[in-house]
Amino acid sequence: MVVSESIVHSDPEILGGTPVFVGTRVPLKNLIEYLTAGDSLDDFLDDFPSVTREHAIAALEIARDILIADACPAR
Repeated sequence: MVVSESIVHSDPEILGGTPVFVGTRVPLKNLIEYLTAGDSLDDFLDDFPSVTREHAIAALEIARDILIADACPAR
């Protein structure tokens, strides 16, 4: 997966290489899990104050772009 290194990165020394927000130990999957559970972005940011709103939104935009780019056209 291609993710901007200024937003999310993976380092074997941090949580065994789990993709985390840069400068934190907060896994990207936590954001996805919050949103899929129906929690708001504000709930996530309140629980993980080391992640900025800008980084969370940028990560979601990157994920969206990857999904759109890999989507198969409807038949």
